Amino acid sequence: MRAKSSLRLVLLGALSGLVMQAHAQDATPGGNAPAEADPPSIELYTPADADAVLDARILALKTVLRLTPEQQKLWTPVETAIREIAKRSAERRGERAAAPPPASFVDILERSADAEIVRAQDLKTVVSALKPLAGSLSPEQRRRIPAFLGMRENANGMPQPTAELWIFEEEQ
Repeated sequence: MRAKSSLRLVLLGALSGLVMQAHAQDATPGGNAPAEADPPSIELYTPADADAVLDARILALKTVLRLTPEQQKLWTPVETAIREIAKRSAERRGERAAAPPPASFVDILERSADAEIVRAQDLKTVVSALKPLAGSLSPEQRRRIPAFLGMRENANGMPQPTAELWIFEEEQ
């Protein structure tokens, strides 16, 4: 029974990721038509939806890890860091949406560099919170984390862009 519940939570997390990707792909850039010709906007993915997806992913991660009672004591800082970073990621998305369009490709590059710096700092926060817990995990538990977080190996040794990790999903 526990395996079925774990599988359902993992599938829920994966499904939520697909829904968020579909939402991001459905966003259409402003066209040349006048604003009054555009149909009314309906918000399909609300902040409450994002909170629900984050809750499901955190619960699924915790379930997949099958933490021992001693490891449970080390979990709270990890969850707090993930939630704070997801919140800041959503805030940055809102700031970018309100920002004026870039004037040149140099502006785009600069914004990209600035975003990577901030995400790197946020990722260091998660790493710091995760280190005590990671040190207590069994090899089997450690093996489960990368795929669940959306991490992948690069054949050429290049680091994965931070924006591809689900903790930064709200920023995209």
